[in-house]
Amino acid sequence: MGGKDFYSVLGVGKNATTDEIKKAYRKLARKYHPDVNPGNKDAEEKFKALSEAHEVLSDPEKRKNYDEFGEEGLRAGFDAEQARQYRQWQRAGGFPGGAEGFSWQAAPGSDQGGFKYAGFEDIFSDLFGSAKGAAAKGAQRGRDVESSLEVDFLTSIKGGTTRIAFHHDRICGKCEGTGRVSTSSDSVCKVCNGTGQTRVAQGPFNFSQTCATCGGTGRTREICPDCHGSGILPGSETIDVNVPAGVDDGSRIRLAGKGEPGRGGAAAGDLYIVIKVRPHPIFKREGDSLGVEIPVTVSEAMNGAEISVPTPGGAVALKIPRGTRSGQRLRLKGKGVPNLKTKVPGDMFVTVRVQTPPTDNAEALAAARTLDRFYAEDIRSDIRL
Repeated sequence: MGGKDFYSVLGVGKNATTDEIKKAYRKLARKYHPDVNPGNKDAEEKFKALSEAHEVLSDPEKRKNYDEFGEEGLRAGFDAEQARQYRQWQRAGGFPGGAEGFSWQAAPGSDQGGFKYAGFEDIFSDLFGSAKGAAAKGAQRGRDVESSLEVDFLTSIKGGTTRIAFHHDRICGKCEGTGRVSTSSDSVCKVCNGTGQTRVAQGPFNFSQTCATCGGTGRTREICPDCHGSGILPGSETIDVNVPAGVDDGSRIRLAGKGEPGRGGAAAGDLYIVIKVRPHPIFKREGDSLGVEIPVTVSEAMNGAEISVPTPGGAVALKIPRGTRSGQRLRLKGKGVPNLKTKVPGDMFVTVRVQTPPTDNAEALAAARTLDRFYAEDIRSDIRL
């Protein structure tokens, strides 16, 4: 059996019970869920593969067809009984004189002894290909789309709601997405006699497929004048986007059903919003941590002090230890960025910058020279060659 191996995707054996399949899926789904891995394309694709495998293997009928026929057994319109009959026909010979009860029709110009053979690919192309063609013309999920959203720094940390306007296609209201409209001159399709299906004979089998003339409607109709037969019209929409606390540059927010519209009653695609964060003049982000530089006076650094420090949640008091040097980092626990997964905030690190007074006052300059006597060592000894 070629194609996708759904058992390997879930990490279970082919004899796994339904409960074992569900257990394996839940464990892996929690690990690779897009909400747990925001912006991780590989995890998103893995989650889609897990969902597809679980959908098939948790359904007894789908699993039976998959085990017997592979992915072909999952296609819309697949007839398992007819496929089994075909296999029996092949095992009986599949050629003139090799399968009792089957009749063959001469094919002029054939290079196969005056007969035209319907091979494996030909018959399965009709058995399965017609179903695929009908699906393509009928129900089809809308495509996912991507848009960008710029948010300010504090909104990215604290979260918030932002209203955006974006352009996206919509289903044509006049023809309801069919591309054709009813008119007073409507008439029954002469090809399928109003059934929407045409019968096709292939080898020993007879099966139906969507009528190409009327598109399965059973009636002839005119092309929609609004959408010119596409079933889709351009449109726009304004929506409120909930920006979760802790998003960063490149984070993606998924809005289900806000992508391109589906066709034939199928679901719309999803809208993925890529976040771009505007820089902040004071705060610098490093993962879940925040950094900020705070100036202090010479006296505050030497004697110690309690100063006010800005944070995304408001100003807080910070104790400057006695003897603090310029460039020293102090920590404010829990004042950083909330983690997108755990929601636990990181820390803020305050870098102290000792600032001298910008003055030419003689008294201040004399006081500074007095301080020189209290340096116990050469402060530049470590940087000499």
